Amino acid sequence: MSAVNPDWLSLDSQLCFQLYASSRAITRLYKPLLDPLGLTYPQYLAMLVLWEWERQPPAAPTVRALGERLRLDSGTLTPLLKRMEQLGLVERQRGHGGDERQVHLRLTDTGSRLREQAEDIPRKLVCSTSMSTRDVMALRDQLSALLQQIGEVD
Repeated sequence: MSAVNPDWLSLDSQLCFQLYASSRAITRLYKPLLDPLGLTYPQYLAMLVLWEWERQPPAAPTVRALGERLRLDSGTLTPLLKRMEQLGLVERQRGHGGDERQVHLRLTDTGSRLREQAEDIPRKLVCSTSMSTRDVMALRDQLSALLQQIGEVD
């Protein structure tokens, strides 16, 4: 688009609006899939990382590392994790000796078992978009490339 194009400033021409509206719509599609698990969408994202860590543990499974992975600040993440702890999904434990400011995370048995119930969610989500799996994966890859180009991914 050229700078003189009158559509340049239309709402539908804005990448930010398309991403924002799409994100909200996708999040709404997740709700009926996550309700039976008792998870909100942000809790589901945290569980995805914790399930990854269960299979491939990081050097330091801390609240800080989770926040970095999810791109969330501690003010958002702390209440989320408190609620997940109340649900019996995770345990938080202060670091011993070295740095008591570090809070380590681990899944409980209940949190680990929840993974089995969640395994079909990605497939169901793709089906609910009415897009082909190939198109969904291509879009995901394009968004990952966009994040990398603007410096939001390591």
